[in-house]
Amino acid sequence: MTTARVSGTSTREAGRDTGSLDAGVSGKAAIAGIGATEFSKDSGRSELRLAAEAVRAALADAGLEPADVDGLVTFTMDSNAEIAVARELGVGELRFFSRIHYGGGAAAATVQQAAMAVATGVADVVVAYRAFNERSGHRFGQVSSAAAQQVNTAGIDNSFTYPMGIATPAATVAMLARRYLHDYGATTADFGRIAVIDRVNAATNPNAWFYGKPITLDDHQASRWIAEPLRLLDCCQESDGGVALVIVSAERARELPNPPAFVRAAAQGSGPDQYVMTSYYRDDLAALPEMNVVGRELWRQAELSPSDVDVAVLYDHFTPYVLLQLEELGFCGRGEAKDFIADGRLELDGSLPLNPHGGQLGEAYIHGMNGIAEGVRQLRGTAANQVSDADTVLVTAGTGVPTSGLVLTSS
Repeated sequence: MTTARVSGTSTREAGRDTGSLDAGVSGKAAIAGIGATEFSKDSGRSELRLAAEAVRAALADAGLEPADVDGLVTFTMDSNAEIAVARELGVGELRFFSRIHYGGGAAAATVQQAAMAVATGVADVVVAYRAFNERSGHRFGQVSSAAAQQVNTAGIDNSFTYPMGIATPAATVAMLARRYLHDYGATTADFGRIAVIDRVNAATNPNAWFYGKPITLDDHQASRWIAEPLRLLDCCQESDGGVALVIVSAERARELPNPPAFVRAAAQGSGPDQYVMTSYYRDDLAALPEMNVVGRELWRQAELSPSDVDVAVLYDHFTPYVLLQLEELGFCGRGEAKDFIADGRLELDGSLPLNPHGGQLGEAYIHGMNGIAEGVRQLRGTAANQVSDADTVLVTAGTGVPTSGLVLTSS
């Protein structure tokens, strides 16, 4: 297998001890419970209620009660304060609470934070959650002039691109996508193959918004432009809903009702000259070096390689980023993803099944948390589109921003 280019080792990396994982979290924590609301375009209830429903469902799945919880983790972007969720559920004292920045890039890092807490004894039962009304409420895909008017570094950064009309997530990704096509001879049909896989999988997942609604490559190519070269079917949904995950120590997880998903590796990454969705000042524009950082760290912690992965749950808010992730994570070389995916390798019966739940393009866009839940289901053997003998699952978080990832295993 050809591997992607790996960035040079820095002085700081060279001095880091990579010979022992004793001080890390590998194998010391597990996801013992998963819960979610239905995924919709109009939930008809508050975001706090969505969060409470998802957390309660996850605790029930883990065979635990709200009184057992002593830690909560969410996104800085989430509107549901930890203490509010705790009050609504009857959680007592909290010994640990944390929030992760950078939108969807936070997803896997919420589990990382929780795993570190339980592995070090800071907390015993930590719930990671994300809930919002993104379709019926605040729509992240719309232009928001306030984003460029913030009196902080984010406002300064956004002010470089907003006056040029690059003011939506799709517009920011279109810049990189166009460069990728130019550099590597890919086509928009290569992007479309990702959309087709996700929608075909969603069509047989009863919990997916696009259940029963597969698409073809012709459908993708006929869909309207959003920001060239991105078409409508290259862009993820706007969803209402909530997802929660219960993280406990590996020892405790083995005593709970459902088979645990062990956190074999958990990592965050930010690359040189990092911006949020607009890292246009790098020497190589058609790249995601932050995901390369995450990949290197995941394989180091897990003591595995890309060839060991049974299922890939890759963050798919925009189809081009799936191709780039395959390259940055080492599944193929730079610019080779178009060929890597061309032979059915990512389909359910292929060697690297992609997003069996339908991903954010097909199931729902809950900032990647529903992808983590799918990883757990695959390891339990309870997924709607179950991959046979799934023992190792890779899950990634939002791309184009500082990001995170997980390797989950069944043992």
